[in-house]
Amino acid sequence: MTNKQIISKLIENNITIATAESCTGGSLGKIITSVPGASSIYGYGFITYANEAKEKILGVSHETLEKYGAVSPDTALQMAKGARVVSGSDIAVSVTGIAGPGGGTAEKPVGLVYIAISDKDGEEHRKLNLSGSRDEVRVKTCDKVFELIKERMNF
Repeated sequence: MTNKQIISKLIENNITIATAESCTGGSLGKIITSVPGASSIYGYGFITYANEAKEKILGVSHETLEKYGAVSPDTALQMAKGARVVSGSDIAVSVTGIAGPGGGTAEKPVGLVYIAISDKDGEEHRKLNLSGSRDEVRVKTCDKVFELIKERMNF
């Protein structure tokens, strides 16, 4: 099932979605809005590149960012939950990571990405260790987000 087919299933089932993006910088929103009819399910896309935005807009706790950093499962989960709460959407997905080529460390290398999803039943996340250029990491991340949506929605 392609990303566009997954979005079409969300539209068919009237499942509203919000996005909270950091390292993908709006790529998820671009993919969603490329599908005709997406406006019926997609009303909120948050690009929270800065930690301040994660806190102020999505309610990610300062303590989480201090203790675990922006690139962590805790941050991804709080981003997804915050996006769902703020938007009132049925589901929300989030992305936070290091797309490169710089910014990586031994502990958090380039290509480390956390994605998360939040719905009425709770939240779950995935850790990704991706390779490739900055653009390739971003594309692969988006593909993994749509796989997570497909699994969570049982499409």
